[in-house]
Amino acid sequence: MEDVRATYTIGKELGRGQFGVTYLCTHKQSGEQFACKTIAKRKLANKEDIEDVRREVQIMHHLTGQANIVELKGREYFKDIVGSAYYIAPEVLKRKYGPEVDIWSVGVMLYILLCGVPPFWAESETGIFNAILRGHIDFSSDPWPSISNGAKDLVRKMLNSDPKQRLTASQVLNHPWIKEDGEAPDTPLDNAVLNRLKQFRAMNQFKKVALRVIAGCLSEEEIMGLKEMFKSMDADNSGTITLEELKQGLAEQGTKLSESEVKQLMEAADADGNGTIDYEEFITATMHMNRMDREEHLYTAFQYFDKDNSGYITIEELEQALREFGMGDDKDIKEIISEVDADHDGRINYDEFVAMMKKGNPDIVANTKKRRDGVYTS
Repeated sequence: MEDVRATYTIGKELGRGQFGVTYLCTHKQSGEQFACKTIAKRKLANKEDIEDVRREVQIMHHLTGQANIVELKGREYFKDIVGSAYYIAPEVLKRKYGPEVDIWSVGVMLYILLCGVPPFWAESETGIFNAILRGHIDFSSDPWPSISNGAKDLVRKMLNSDPKQRLTASQVLNHPWIKEDGEAPDTPLDNAVLNRLKQFRAMNQFKKVALRVIAGCLSEEEIMGLKEMFKSMDADNSGTITLEELKQGLAEQGTKLSESEVKQLMEAADADGNGTIDYEEFITATMHMNRMDREEHLYTAFQYFDKDNSGYITIEELEQALREFGMGDDKDIKEIISEVDADHDGRINYDEFVAMMKKGNPDIVANTKKRRDGVYTS
C-alpha cells in the first residue's frame, strides 16, 4: 500500500480516540493541511471493532460535500471484490485497488453510450470477469468504424488495464475529444446504437418499478430520515418536489451540485417524467440500495408483477405493471422480456428476475456482495 508519508508530512498530535491518534498533516506539494487519523490494527480486537471502522469510513464517504462536516480526502486501497459486474476494473478482481477504478467505470459507461453495449460481456458473472481480465476492447464491430478516432482514443485510455497508465479525472476532462470547444464531431449516433440504448433504458424502467415496490415494503423506522428530508424540501407542502425546490433543498443542506447535476438527479428520480418528484419517487431514488439484496423485498417485488401467482411474469403482467406507472410501450416490453428471459420461454421466472435486478447498469449498483476468495484470478 502507498505510504501516506510519501505524500504528506505528519505533524503534531491533534487528539486521541478509541482506536488511534489524529495528527496534523500537510500535503507536500500543495501545502494544504488536513487531519490524518491513524488506527492501530492491534486495537481492533474483534469483528465489531473492524465493522465500526468500516462504518465510519462509509458514513464519511456518504457525507462528502455537506457543510460543516469534515470531508474524507484520502478515495485508499481496498481488497474486497464489490460492484456491478460490467463496471468492475481489473485491479478490483486482483484485490488491490484505489480511486483509479472510477475512471474505468466511467470509461465503461462511455463505451456503452457510444455503441449501446458493454465492452466486457458474457452470459455469466464469471465470464464477464474473465473478459475484464483479458482486457480486449472491440473497436472493429459496428458502429465503431464510423466513430471518431478521438472518441476511441479516450475510451482506450480510460480502459487501460494498468491503473497507473490510466487517465486521471483531470486528464479525461482535458482530452481533446471531450473538452469544451474540442475536436468531437457533431455526427449523430447510429440508429442501431439508439435502439440499444433504449433497451438499456427499458431495463431501467422495469427496475425502477420494482424499486418503488421495494420502497413500499420499508418500515417507517427505515425511511424516517428520508421522509423528513422530503418534507423539508417540499417547501409549499404540495406533496411533490419541483426542480427549484430540489435545487433549494440541496443548497440548504450544503450539497455542492451544479445546475446540470441537479437536473440529472431530478430526471433520475422522476420515474413518471411529469417534471416533479412525489414522495414514493423520492424514497425510491434515495433509499439505501443494499435493501435490494434482502430476499423478502425482492420476492415481494416479484409478486407485485406476478399478478396471478403463477411463479412467472408474463408479457401481459409486465405491460400492466409498467402502464400503472406510465412507463413502457410494446417495443420496450418485448425488449425487456427478450433481455431478461434467460431460458427463452417467453416469460420471467423468479431466478431471472433476481438476476435482472442484480445486473449492473448505470442507474443501479445492486450486487455488492463479496465474492469468494480465489474464484476470480488472472
